[in-house]
Amino acid sequence: MHAIEPLVSASASSSLARIAQRCCRWSERWLPDSYAIAVVCVIVVALGALLNGANVSSVAISFGDGFWTLIPFTMQMMLMIVGSYVTADSPPVAKLTRALAALPRSPRSAVLWVAMFSMMLSLLHWGLGMILGSLLVRALAARSDLRVDYRAAGAAAYLGMGSIWAMGLSSSAAQLMANPASMPPALLAITGVIPFSETIFLWQSLVLTALLMAITGWIAWRTAPAAADVRTATDLGIAIETSLPTSPQRTRPGEWLEFNPLLNLLIAALGLGWLAHEFASKGPTNAIANLNTYNFIFLILGLLLQWRPRNFLDAVARSVPSLAGVLIQYPLYAGIASLLTHAVNADGVTLTAVLSHAFAQFTNSHTFAVVIGIYSAVLGYLIPSAGGKWVIEAPYVMQAANDLHYHLG
Repeated sequence: MHAIEPLVSASASSSLARIAQRCCRWSERWLPDSYAIAVVCVIVVALGALLNGANVSSVAISFGDGFWTLIPFTMQMMLMIVGSYVTADSPPVAKLTRALAALPRSPRSAVLWVAMFSMMLSLLHWGLGMILGSLLVRALAARSDLRVDYRAAGAAAYLGMGSIWAMGLSSSAAQLMANPASMPPALLAITGVIPFSETIFLWQSLVLTALLMAITGWIAWRTAPAAADVRTATDLGIAIETSLPTSPQRTRPGEWLEFNPLLNLLIAALGLGWLAHEFASKGPTNAIANLNTYNFIFLILGLLLQWRPRNFLDAVARSVPSLAGVLIQYPLYAGIASLLTHAVNADGVTLTAVLSHAFAQFTNSHTFAVVIGIYSAVLGYLIPSAGGKWVIEAPYVMQAANDLHYHLG
C-alpha cells in the first residue's frame, strides 16, 4: 500500500488516487503468489490443448519435452539478477548513492530525482534501476535537512521497472529474440533472430521511451505529497541505517585467499581482455545484445567493486533469495510454450495456430499493435515475469504478425 498512498495524500478527491487504491486493495486480497498463477496457466493451456483436439499423451509429452528448453535462458536471467545485485551492493556504489542523495533541494524534486534516476538506470539494467533506486530513497530518507515523503519516493524507485525497462538493454524479450541459443526451437522457427537494431534501437522505440519517461516523471512530480501531507520514514516508524556497508573480517589463516583482492583482479583482467575482444570483433551493438556478454560485464564490474572474493561471495549469497521465482517458474513457462506449439490435434493443428489465426482475423496492419498492446498488458497482470510472459505469448503473437506481414521488431 505504501506505493499508492502518496496519490491519496496528494489529492483526496483524485479519481486516479481512488482507482489506484482500489486496484491495490483488490490485488493484495485476491491475487495469489506468481508461482500459483504459473501453475494455473499450465492447467488452462493444457485444457485448451485438449479442447483443441490433442490427446492426453500429446499434451503430457509436449509439456515434459518443453519443460527444460529454457534452461540456458533461465540461468542467464538468474545471472542477470546476481550481476546487478553484486554491483549495486558494494561500498563504492553506496558512497555514490549518498552523493546523489545530496543533490535535491526540495521534497518534491527529490521524488522526481528518484523517478528519473530509476528510469535511466533501468534502460541500462532493470536490476540496477530497482536496487539503486531503493538505496537512493534510503539515502534521501537519512537526510535531516529534507522532509522527503518516504512512500512517494519508494514508489518512484520502482518506476523504472514499472514503465520503461523493457525498452532498454536488459529487456527480456529483446534479449531473448537476439540470442538464438536461448530461444525455444519452435519460436526460433517462427521468427528467426531479431537483433537490437530491429527492436529497442528502432526510432519508434526510442521516441516511445522518451515519451514514457516524460509522462512518468510528470506523474511522480504531480503526485508527490506536499507540506503537511508528507510522511517521512521516521513518521512511518521506519529506521534508516546511516552507516556504510562494512567488510567482513578474517577469523582464521585459511581465509587469507578469500580476503586477497589479487584473485578478483586476475579474474577481472582476464574478463576485461575477453570483453575487449568481443566489442572489437562484433561491434558494440552486437556484443551487448549477447546475453552472456551482457551478464559478464556486470559480474566483472561486481568483482572489481566488491574488491575481495569474500565480499563478492557474500553479496552473491544475499542475492540468492531473489532467484527463487525465476528458478522454478521459467521451466513452467517453457512447458506452456511447448504445449502451445507442439500439442497437435488429429489435423496437426496447435493452439498457436488457432490463436494466431484469431488475432489475424480480428486485427489488421493498422490495429494489430494496439490490440496486442492491450492484450499483453492484461496478460502481464496475470504473469508477472516479462521474460516468461513473452515466451508464452510470442509463438502466436509473432505468427499472427507474420500472417499480417507486420514488422516483427
